[in-house]
Amino acid sequence: MKRKNNPNALIMKLHIIDTGLFKLDGGAMFGVVPKSLWSKYQQPDENNLCTWAMRCLLIETDQKRILIDTGMGDKQSEKFFGHYHPHGDATLLKSIKNKGFNAEDITDVVLTHLHFDHCGGAVSKDVNGDLFTTFPNATYWSDQEHWEWAINPNAREKASFLKENILPIQESGQLQFVNEYTKIIPELSFALANGHTEGMLIPHIQYGDKTIVFMADLLPSPTHIPIAWVMGYDVRPLVTVREKETFLQDAVNKEYILFYEHDAHIQASKVIATERGNFKAGEQGDLALFL
Repeated sequence: MKRKNNPNALIMKLHIIDTGLFKLDGGAMFGVVPKSLWSKYQQPDENNLCTWAMRCLLIETDQKRILIDTGMGDKQSEKFFGHYHPHGDATLLKSIKNKGFNAEDITDVVLTHLHFDHCGGAVSKDVNGDLFTTFPNATYWSDQEHWEWAINPNAREKASFLKENILPIQESGQLQFVNEYTKIIPELSFALANGHTEGMLIPHIQYGDKTIVFMADLLPSPTHIPIAWVMGYDVRPLVTVREKETFLQDAVNKEYILFYEHDAHIQASKVIATERGNFKAGEQGDLALFL
């Protein structure tokens, strides 16, 4: 995928990086929304588990290869993985290689937040059990308040913030924090959301005349677009409600393309406002359809 605004504009390619599938409880993913409603869109199995993607995005320019999120990785114990049932043939490094790159080629890794299914692949384990950063030449980017939140976890999120996914990044010297002046490339900017977890990054990518928003866990899927459909995992659900309402109105007004990290089938969509004052997914499908 390429886009060029003018003769001096950056040439950019966007690559979907699939890192596999996993399962989470449907009730946890939709909070107080009744199963009779959400199950019309996300089919649960006999154990009430729904299948979700861990879909990342690689931004390629002449000078940069910027990876947004890294999936779950493969270094946890069999017992740990037994709770989440990772499956599928795709892996982080295999998908990157399929796009023509190696781990050493990645220049930047943006971690939207440090829950294990978003950052686990950022750190790997060798045959001796030693931990190392998966991308040795990359700068790893996080929000500083979120980093502090993750390394001193609250009881609600403690199971999602795993020190082996986080501390080796800082110990490597590769960690930097995003601020209002951060410009990895001019076309990449960041908003913050604080409902799901403190200081979650929401990357905005300017792709020619289009804006692609990497939704992370503000909107894990298009099924989560209705304002009141908030995950049970969110630490501040009413903050999420306010953040969604503000963001979705912007998404309608500015015709954002929403990129979904977790929907097992749908990569992207537009948003439309309803006559009743809510929002719903408009056109949806693979990201390439919108570019």
